[in-house]
Amino acid sequence: MLSIQRGVNLAKHPPSRLNARMQSVLDYIEDNQSRFVDDLSEYLRFPSISAQPEHKKDIAACSKWIAGKCKEIGLKTEVCKTSGQPIVVARTPRKKNSRKPHYLVYGHYDVQPPDPLELWKTPPFKPQIANGNIYARGSTDNKGQHMAHLKAVEAYLKTGTDLPCDITFIIEGEEEVGSSNLTPFVQKRKKDFKCEGVVVSDTGMPSPKHPAVTYALRGVMALEVRLDGPARDLHSGVFGGSIENPAMALCQLMAKCRNDRGKVLVPGFYDDVEKLTKYEREQMAKVPHSDRAYLKMLGSPKIFGEPGYSATEQRSARPTFEINGLTSGYQGEGSKTIVPSYASCKITIRLVPNQKPQTILRQVKAHLKKVCPPSVKITIEGGHEGDPYLVAPKSDQVQAGLSALKKAFGHEAIVMREGGSIPIVNDFKKILGADTLLLGLALPDDNLHSPNEKFSLEQYRKGMIMSAHLWQGLGAS
Repeated sequence: MLSIQRGVNLAKHPPSRLNARMQSVLDYIEDNQSRFVDDLSEYLRFPSISAQPEHKKDIAACSKWIAGKCKEIGLKTEVCKTSGQPIVVARTPRKKNSRKPHYLVYGHYDVQPPDPLELWKTPPFKPQIANGNIYARGSTDNKGQHMAHLKAVEAYLKTGTDLPCDITFIIEGEEEVGSSNLTPFVQKRKKDFKCEGVVVSDTGMPSPKHPAVTYALRGVMALEVRLDGPARDLHSGVFGGSIENPAMALCQLMAKCRNDRGKVLVPGFYDDVEKLTKYEREQMAKVPHSDRAYLKMLGSPKIFGEPGYSATEQRSARPTFEINGLTSGYQGEGSKTIVPSYASCKITIRLVPNQKPQTILRQVKAHLKKVCPPSVKITIEGGHEGDPYLVAPKSDQVQAGLSALKKAFGHEAIVMREGGSIPIVNDFKKILGADTLLLGLALPDDNLHSPNEKFSLEQYRKGMIMSAHLWQGLGAS
């Protein structure tokens, strides 16, 4: 059995009723670690892959299983049908007209496809424990992370310890395919889900010695650009030099969108970008980083990025213009001497607070049309989008998160930005008027969306301890 230090973080304080209650919660978490790991292992055996229709029965079975676990620990639970996958809603017992603050905990039971299977060292849906980690698809994204919160609440309920907050879990099955049914579901149940805030553990921390609250996420704007030239591929010897080559024109066009140091050249692109504060830059400087280790991990030959910013700032707090894929001409073995008839590229633009996806799309479209040569026809199609997200890094809720992390991990917690996007947090804000507290438990080498995904059992355990302390802090705030 894994163990925790009894009385951790309580020894510096005089005995009190509050500390005694918290000690019973912490003891329960310690005493049940073996069972908690078994429960997670069972949860991970479901191949709940939302992207693949053949796993619809697995998705349904997984939703029933997690709903059953919620009922076992004493939560009022319902499995809600949608036009897609079920959403599990589970509430802590509460008195009528309760005046306790109400918080949502969001998670998802669906997982990414495990492909390529040949790169897995162990079967992706047969959990294996090795070197203090549990290996399986979905272990860290996101079954292990939201399970830690469920187990903390179980510790309160099973020890008869009063929870300072009313808590509702929303666990969905479509996060990996865009959460298309969650937003209308929350809108429909807006009155039920009215809350002071939302807690999400679906992000990460730099290391166990650097626990962190994520207070900002980048947004995203996707688009596809296509240049059409001749009506068909042409012989490059017969016609080359007399007509524009769309592939070459596309490369030249893209070169006018970003310079060789990473600065985006679209007019107005940076107009709404807020400068990082001194406090933010001080916090980001605490994130452990080594250029050498970073390059080794990524297999890249040299650091690249916008001047004046650290690598941590570049990948989390600055906007980007990225080509995701290029398509044109002949791609087979050997050569084929043609002028291709068209060229296209897929682009995603990462946005930072206060940038708006539609504003950026208009600016990019105007720029591309202006610099595109008349020798080709340009078509621009917008794709998926998501707003950036930001909460005040010194808010009461963030401070409660930092305090809970410090108590669980034994190290000073930091605030940080992350470069990815979680669109649902903006929907929670728009629909419920509630900010989201992002308390990620994943580590940088957990292989999210990759073969050999894992979750540290120590992170799992400390995540429970963090969650147990969190409700005390949020109840007080």
